[in-house]
Amino acid sequence: MQWANALSTRPSLEAAISEAIATVEQQLSQPASIGLVFISSAFTSEYSRLMPLLQEKLDIPAIVGCGGGGIVGMTSPERAEEWEDQPALSLTLAYLPNVRATAFHINMEELPDLDAPPDRWIDLVGVAPETNPHFILLVDPMSPGLNDLLQGLDFAYPNSIKAGGLASSSPVRQGSSLFYNYDLYSEGTVGLALSGDITVETIVAQGCRPIGSIYQITQAERNIVLELQEQTGVDLDRGETGVPLEILRETVAQLDEDDRKLAQDSLFVGVAKDSFKTQLEPEDFLIRNLLGIDPRIGALAIAERVRVGQRIQFHLRDALASEEELTVLLERYRQQLDGQAIAQSLQLPSSASRAGAFMFTCLGRGEQLYDRPHVDSSLFHKYLRAIPLSGFFCHGEIGPVGGNTFLHGYTSVFAIIYQSSVLRSPSGQPQQD
Repeated sequence: MQWANALSTRPSLEAAISEAIATVEQQLSQPASIGLVFISSAFTSEYSRLMPLLQEKLDIPAIVGCGGGGIVGMTSPERAEEWEDQPALSLTLAYLPNVRATAFHINMEELPDLDAPPDRWIDLVGVAPETNPHFILLVDPMSPGLNDLLQGLDFAYPNSIKAGGLASSSPVRQGSSLFYNYDLYSEGTVGLALSGDITVETIVAQGCRPIGSIYQITQAERNIVLELQEQTGVDLDRGETGVPLEILRETVAQLDEDDRKLAQDSLFVGVAKDSFKTQLEPEDFLIRNLLGIDPRIGALAIAERVRVGQRIQFHLRDALASEEELTVLLERYRQQLDGQAIAQSLQLPSSASRAGAFMFTCLGRGEQLYDRPHVDSSLFHKYLRAIPLSGFFCHGEIGPVGGNTFLHGYTSVFAIIYQSSVLRSPSGQPQQD
């Protein structure tokens, strides 16, 4: 397996394409199986020219891409950068032996009903679930039914990873576009299904830190939390029940002055999606907006349907929390890789990496959040130096939490892809292609 990426910041579309192609083709020693291209909204007026220009120079069986308000890609063998609201084009090519790659386009108006059988969803994508495919999904933000699509894919492909994002534009340049097998689309979803000798793993950094205790919902209606019960200790001993608004006020009152100020406009609710896990980690919570408060009964409305028995915890979001959370997640992932054969392939950059990665990050992150550039991408390469990283700034990010796939906000979703058989190679040494 070989992966290569190049980021070009040439202001001319022809020059950017030529530079990116020359760089990635120099790195690959085998013909590319797939291609992914992310192009800055600075080129919006030239989106219709992108695929014809690429087709003149590339013959790839499966290629997809989209436009983004910011673009992520490799500017050197060890460094990815995030270019926001500037001309940029990121091109990834990969040679994937023993992997079936299927590109597809989905018209969102043709989605099956949620109570339809799995076969309807399988026909939509054209990939059999027994092949255990993993998905990269790129979606037009104005197309309806995204949550239905994610639920349907989880239903039909329960063991598959789904990661991606909603195409975006800058605030001053409207419009988004999707690219699928050298054609241009203005709606729907495009994607890649990858099955065979391939592993896809995700890191979902939602940019928050928990505050206060964990509570179990004891009364709820749709997305309204009516009563909570504190969970104490690792055995989830039950405390007294209480009114959600009063519990929230007590939680905020116990914070220091800076966090109390932050809670005025950066307070969120984390919903644990695993009902059976005893010890919850920060990444076990799906972070959702606090939509409103009913002071008459002390109820809280959040941007997620909830049910009795689920656990929640209040969270705060800021630049420090986002950076610290991503650092912890990357450190933990790197430790999980250590000792595995794949880790030996990721120590030092080479002409073509044995793994590839994609970063789908919110338009609200980047310099707008951190007041400095390249924070998330630099952190990624601090721990995973030899993996070429590409991606874009999204209107919403797609990634798993607690075994199900969700649409996120203010999140960075990383999808890391490598060859499954490397892990099973003899003597801990990576196999040769």
